[in-house]
Amino acid sequence: MNRDDHPYRHGLGRRAFLSGMAGLAASALLPGGRSLAAVPADGLRIQRLAWAGIRLQLPTATLFIDPLVDRETWGDALGDALVPVDDPQGNAYVLVTHAHGDHFDAKAVADALAAGGALVHPAGTNPLPLPPKARAWPSAPWEPQLLGDFTATAVPASDGYGDPQMSWVVSAGGRRIFHGGDTLWHGHWWRIGRQFGPFDAAFLPVNGARFGWRKPVSGEPGTLTPEQAVAAATILGARRLVPIHYGVSGMDEYIEVADPIAALRRAVRGSAVQLQVLAPGEWLDWSD
Repeated sequence: MNRDDHPYRHGLGRRAFLSGMAGLAASALLPGGRSLAAVPADGLRIQRLAWAGIRLQLPTATLFIDPLVDRETWGDALGDALVPVDDPQGNAYVLVTHAHGDHFDAKAVADALAAGGALVHPAGTNPLPLPPKARAWPSAPWEPQLLGDFTATAVPASDGYGDPQMSWVVSAGGRRIFHGGDTLWHGHWWRIGRQFGPFDAAFLPVNGARFGWRKPVSGEPGTLTPEQAVAAATILGARRLVPIHYGVSGMDEYIEVADPIAALRRAVRGSAVQLQVLAPGEWLDWSD
């Protein structure tokens, strides 16, 4: 993989803000900060996809975050099984955290939104191409977006290269989750936790990757390390930490921490956070 082909390449009708705020205000009245939804609490199912992707499934709608199905993005360096996303149930939505090719996979978006739907992305990014039947939906930070029975809010994140990036808070089916994309450590965790926590689950990058594509090389992690992921989950008030964004090996310009899952298991000991490791294709078990 040469420098021009690496995954960190760039690509670039919002609902009314007041309507979104009204939705969040209604959810704040529910016990434990649960979100108001048209389905029972066990109606939301979440599947881990390849790399950093997840699928949120309601009986009448499907929301994907950072889906990846293009094997060429990482080639043989990524050991994950690729999970198809061409079978959304009901209305379809895709959220992306940023426009790098391993988080905005145009093929995955085309598959997920083949019958139409919305590609929701941070304002200031331009993820292209857009599937013919889909519409682009830029989202400013802290402004809730009403996506059918989902409420999604972009919140600050920090990219390893300083490119525009947001994380996502999503409420649906009586649950609230956090998706961190490939953020590194930053100072917004406390505000996010105060404003939206506690979370039923936080999907966080854990591989502490060091990049070598831009010179001079910093040698510093460009995504959360396992220890930082546990700290972030703790501040967010997340009951569960589900690791994402790990499993790349054999590259000179992208080096993960050694055995990030083992490091996570050590870091989570003694904390209130429950670690749930999911293989691509597995569904989150809410009963644990």
